[in-house]
Amino acid sequence: MVAKEGELFYTKGQALPVPALDPAGSVMSSFMPAKAMVFAAGLGTRMRPITDTLPKPLVKVAGKPLIDHMLDRFKASGLETAVVNVHYLADEIEAHLASRERPEILISDERAKLLDQGGGIKKALPLLGDVPFFLCNTDAFWLEGPRSNLHRLAEAWDPEKMDILLLVAASTASIGIDWPGDFTLDQDGRLTRREERGVAPFVYTGVGIIKPELFANETREVFRLAPFFFEAAERGRLFGQRLDGLWLHVGTPDAIADAERCIARSVM
Repeated sequence: MVAKEGELFYTKGQALPVPALDPAGSVMSSFMPAKAMVFAAGLGTRMRPITDTLPKPLVKVAGKPLIDHMLDRFKASGLETAVVNVHYLADEIEAHLASRERPEILISDERAKLLDQGGGIKKALPLLGDVPFFLCNTDAFWLEGPRSNLHRLAEAWDPEKMDILLLVAASTASIGIDWPGDFTLDQDGRLTRREERGVAPFVYTGVGIIKPELFANETREVFRLAPFFFEAAERGRLFGQRLDGLWLHVGTPDAIADAERCIARSVM
C-alpha cells in the first residue's frame, strides 16, 4: 500500500513521516519541528460550567477530547515529542495521556503555580531544546484542506527572516470567532497587529513555530506569550501562513455544538 503525505512509513524499524510533494511530485522542504509545546494548563473559565469538573483539554468535540484532535494531527505529521504543561486538574490530563505512544508525551508540571503561556515555555525550555518548535493551543482545531496544514506551516518556515510563524485563518471563514480579529497579512506574509478599536481579517489559530532563543534572557517567571508576537511584528519578523481549510475555535460550551455541526457536514 502506498503511504500518503502525513502518514507514517517504516524503514529500518523507524517510523518516518511521508514527505510533502509539490504538484510535480518533487519532495519539498524537509524541515519539520521535532517537538511541540502544547498548552494544557489553563483554567478554562470561558468553558464553565463544563470545566468545573473537567479540564478543558479533555472536553470532547465529536467524541474526541480537544487535546487529542491536535495530538493526532501531530502524530500524522511525524512529530516526535509533545511537551504538555499541566496545572488545573493536572492528574486527569496526565492519566489521559499516559497510554499515548506517539508523539511521546513529556509533562511540564505547573501544579505549584500557573505561569501563563510565556512562562510555561520558559519553564519547559530544557524539554523543548534549542531548535524551533511548534506552539499549540488545545481549544482550536480545523477541518483539513487538500494538504496537511502542519506540513504547509513547516515548509513556509524561513529562520533567516522569521522569528515566529503563525498559522492564521480568515475571520470570515472560521467558526467560533467572537472578537474582531488579530492580524493583517501583507503580500510577503508579514503579520501586523490589529489596531486598537480596529478590525483585522485574520485570526491566530493557536498553532505556530517559534525560536526558543527569544526566551533566553527572560528573567520573569510568569508572563504572557502574545507580547512576543507583537514585538516580532514590530521587527518585521512575525509571519503568517494562511490555513487551508475551516478553522474551528471551541472556547465556550455553545461553540461545541457549532463545531460538531461543521464536522458532521464535512463527512456527508
